[in-house]
Amino acid sequence: MIDWLRHSGDPVVELPSGELLPLALRRHPTARRMVLRLAADGSEARLTMPRWGRTAEALAFAQARSEWLGQQRARIPRRLTIDHGIELPWRGRPLIIDWQAGAPRAPQVADGRLVLGGERAAIARRVQRWMDHEARLLLAADLAEYAPRAGCAVPPLGLSRATRRWGSCSARGMVRINWRLAMAPDFVRRSVAAHEVAHLVHFDHSAAFHALLADLYEGDLTAANRWLRDHGRTLYAPFG
Repeated sequence: MIDWLRHSGDPVVELPSGELLPLALRRHPTARRMVLRLAADGSEARLTMPRWGRTAEALAFAQARSEWLGQQRARIPRRLTIDHGIELPWRGRPLIIDWQAGAPRAPQVADGRLVLGGERAAIARRVQRWMDHEARLLLAADLAEYAPRAGCAVPPLGLSRATRRWGSCSARGMVRINWRLAMAPDFVRRSVAAHEVAHLVHFDHSAAFHALLADLYEGDLTAANRWLRDHGRTLYAPFG
C-alpha cells in the first residue's frame, strides 16, 4: 500500500474553478522525475517525486498543471445512488433496479431489470452485495476457462478494489482482479482475466507473454485495451 504524506496543513492545488484540491506528496527512492496523478475518485491529486526533490518545486509543478487536473476531475462520473429506477451498468449494458415490495429479497435479473424486494432502505446494501457475488462468479469462470488453456492450475481469486490496476498476479500464483470489471462488457473483463492467467506462465511482459496472451484470448486485445483507456474511469463511479 502506498503511504502518501499527509499532515496538518496539507498542500492544495487551486483549480481554475477556484476549488482547492488536496495534494498528497510521496518521495520515492527510485523516482527520477515528478509524476502527477489524480485519485480515481477525484478526492485528491497525488504527486510522486524523487527523494531529493524540494517540496516547493513539487507544489509549483502541481499548480502549473491545475487546468489539466480540473479537466480530469470533470471526467469522473458522479455518485450513483442505488435505488429503485436507477440504471446500473452491468456487463456493458444498463440494468434497471426494480424494487417491488412483494418480490424476493435476493436480487434477480429479468428482462433487463434487477428485481428485488425487502426493505427499500436496504436496496443499496443488497445490490452491492449482489454485485460482489456475481463479479466473483464471472471472474472465477473466466480463470477456470483460461488456466487449463495455459497449461496451469486454476489460481485462487481475490476481488480487488484498487483504483489504478485492473488486475495483478503474485509470485505465489494468486490472481486479483478488480470487481468493477463486471460492469464492463464481457470482452473487456475477459481480456484482463486472460492477461493475469498469462502471467502465471510468464511473470513479465516479454514476447513470450504476449504470444501466450494472444493465444489464450479469443477477442480483440487492442479493442479491449482501448475500451479501458476510453471508458475505464466510468466504472469508478462511487455508489451511495
